[in-house]
Amino acid sequence: MKKNLLFSFLFLASASLAQTIGLQSFATGFSSMVEITHPANDSRLFVVQQGGIIKVVSSTGTVNATPFLTLTTATIITGSERGLLGLAFHPNYATNGYFYVNYTRAGDGATVIARYSVSADANVADAASGTVLLTVAQPFANHNGGSLKFGPDGYLYIGMGDGGSGGDPGNRAQNSNENLGKMLRIDVDSGSPYGIPPTNPFVGVAGNDEIWSIGMRNPWKFSFNRLNGDLWIADVGQDLIEEIDKIPSPLPNTGLNFGWNCFEANAPYSGAQGPCPTYAATVAPINQYAHGSGRCSVTGGYFYTGSLYPNFANKYFFADYCTAEIGTINNAGTLTWMYDAPGTITTFGEDKDGELYVADGSVIYKIIDTSLGLHDFTKSGLSFYPNPAKTEIFIKNSSEAVLTQAFVFDITGKLVLAKPLEKSETPSVTISSLATGLYLISVEDVTGNHYQSKLVVE
Repeated sequence: MKKNLLFSFLFLASASLAQTIGLQSFATGFSSMVEITHPANDSRLFVVQQGGIIKVVSSTGTVNATPFLTLTTATIITGSERGLLGLAFHPNYATNGYFYVNYTRAGDGATVIARYSVSADANVADAASGTVLLTVAQPFANHNGGSLKFGPDGYLYIGMGDGGSGGDPGNRAQNSNENLGKMLRIDVDSGSPYGIPPTNPFVGVAGNDEIWSIGMRNPWKFSFNRLNGDLWIADVGQDLIEEIDKIPSPLPNTGLNFGWNCFEANAPYSGAQGPCPTYAATVAPINQYAHGSGRCSVTGGYFYTGSLYPNFANKYFFADYCTAEIGTINNAGTLTWMYDAPGTITTFGEDKDGELYVADGSVIYKIIDTSLGLHDFTKSGLSFYPNPAKTEIFIKNSSEAVLTQAFVFDITGKLVLAKPLEKSETPSVTISSLATGLYLISVEDVTGNHYQSKLVVE
């Protein structure tokens, strides 16, 4: 099932055109990544490491040497499924500088939702600005959830696992007096330390006011469609089935029940403690998949809203953690396994333009469409000289293609140079900044086709 290959951009030209998903190495040098996110309209990516560090990555894949934030063992406890697990930027981050983190607390492992502020340096947070908003006790070290996202309503949504162990022994997911096994929703712009949205389903009745929905096992991960507000949740199963849920926008305020531990996806769970709703009273997954062939744990992703890859339109991307297979689900609910990646996939990411990324071990990859015009230079009437080169190369174009820009990637697939091409019979690209070694040059035409060749820099 697993392919022990390094999938970098250098090998995409030889990929089968039937294989439409590919991974292009984007940034390296990480460990135990659990979140990739960004502030609104910000081209940077912020990468959360479970050990407590948040790093900043530029739009070209350069990782800042100084971390954005470091939470030490005085603040967080790590190990198992504990640590720094989530990051969300306030919708008005550009003006108020607020961001929110989800971590397990040193000492007792309780889940903490805390607010921090950026410092005068836009790439460094104020580590002393932490303010705890919400604490939820955790009876075990696993099933901590971890994701937190601002919804289209401006409220902060928090995914909480059922407290851990296995089978929900405390019967917490169906208990509306427990914040475990829930999706919580709070208003960070009112109250102290936060307010309760008045439309939360348990306001004024029995149950915890923070709860938006019940019956989660361990949501890893959830995301909102940035264009229409639909909510997608990947909830990790027990022994048999993984599920993906879609809640169309506008999101209801009726107290949704996702079924755990009465149901594992659409199957009755033998360890249910009750009282249980009927299956018809729960949220049916948009799709699910059984364990087998190595599959064991879902990693949620994003609905594609970018513009670079039309073939990705109207598809939700997710993965299985154990096999690193990337799958898609369309709006009709059809699941298709598309790509078998190396390693494991712990999280997905989305940039400000809706393009998607995955975290695999120490590398962030960009998800690309390999069916979009990957062509060889010489077979397409293109050539460049000199090769090997030292400071500059010239591109000869005897085809009818109108070239717009050139890219140079190193052997890991990282973009190291990008340059618009002037309208000339032999446009030039200066490469004097590149170290000696082997590279890939790729030029793009006005229709989005890419033409590639190897480049040796002396």
